Amino acid sequence: MDRFLAPHTPEALAHSQLTENWFTWDTEHPSINETLIAGCSSYQAFNRFLSGDGLYILPRSRKELETVLRRYATDAIHNTIARARSPLERGGYSRICHLAEQSISKVLDENDNASHLLDLHRSNLLDHELQANDINSSSRSIRIQ
Repeated sequence: MDRFLAPHTPEALAHSQLTENWFTWDTEHPSINETLIAGCSSYQAFNRFLSGDGLYILPRSRKELETVLRRYATDAIHNTIARARSPLERGGYSRICHLAEQSISKVLDENDNASHLLDLHRSNLLDHELQANDINSSSRSIRIQ
């Protein structure tokens, strides 16, 4: 995870703040801290992608990868807002989504992060396909009585 969002990045700090202070993070201000939610959701999106959780169809392009990461970030935003006890300001949801999308794009633009993420799960998929072919191609007889 450090390759994409190092511990000193705003996203990692937001994630730490929300996870460590999950009882009181939303009551410290009269309304929800939009930047905090956006940063945390971006962090959680990359973390979820890296783990492969809920990833059934691998993205083939940067655009598809960005779509997956945005969907993961949106899920995280919804989960965070659902737990919050403070209200969102008018237009807050849109601003949070926009900030999270900017964060995701920024990370994908750095170094060769998009290529690295696209290749990450491919080797695992190929290994599983080879194992499945081995199981299907082995000839075993089944005796029926």
